[in-house]
Amino acid sequence: MARIHPTAVVDPAAELDADVEVGPYAVIGPQVRVAAGSRIGAHAVLTGRTTLGRENRVFPHAALGGEPQDKKYRGEDTALVIGDGNTIREFCTFNTGTAQGGGVTRVGNDNWVMAYVHVAHDVQVGDHCVLANNATLAGHSVVGDWVILGGLTGVHQFVRIGDHAMTGGGSILLQDLPPFVICQGNPAAPHGLNSEGLKRRGFAPAAVALLRRAYKTIYREGLTVAEAAEVLERQAAAEPEHADHVLRLRQFVVGSQRGIIR
Repeated sequence: MARIHPTAVVDPAAELDADVEVGPYAVIGPQVRVAAGSRIGAHAVLTGRTTLGRENRVFPHAALGGEPQDKKYRGEDTALVIGDGNTIREFCTFNTGTAQGGGVTRVGNDNWVMAYVHVAHDVQVGDHCVLANNATLAGHSVVGDWVILGGLTGVHQFVRIGDHAMTGGGSILLQDLPPFVICQGNPAAPHGLNSEGLKRRGFAPAAVALLRRAYKTIYREGLTVAEAAEVLERQAAAEPEHADHVLRLRQFVVGSQRGIIR
């Protein structure tokens, strides 16, 4: 049986696995589902059609599953889906999706989400990300895997952030941030390849060198995006062992709807 503090308010219709812990004064609504091993801190609020996976830790005063901060929202049945192994610190706010945005806000697995982070409606966050204090993801934005957002980073609606990218503290992203790239500033500007992060994650030196060459092609050679994409394709063909990384970068750049930060 779930261990629920006597002061917590848990709707009888909520589904909590047997070893879930719920702290003092927490509130859990009727459409909430919490899987095994998760711990809900004091005063946390889980509402809406919210699913929380296994082994998550939700710290005090987090608010998960609230209605979208979107004037178009008219009470549609939308959802928030959170995966496994996430740490969600104090005063974070994650909203459900909107009908116009697909209906689901989704956070993946093994993410480290620090205090006061906001995840708006229809946002998609991948796995193994670090979102530092006060990072704010506006509606419909997409964050890949292994992304690090520095404290006070602001991400504009519909912006995409590629895998292994990183922002410095206080960055304002108005356009897409390609995979593997570090940025900083308002508006954010590129500041090189996330080489150290790639090394820590086991990327081979040859792969890092190839990505560094690809970064220079995009940002240092004065090429248009279309011209850079052609060069990246040739670089990938010349290094088939690590071509998938360069092709992922190329696909992101070519597919950007808002344009990439330059």
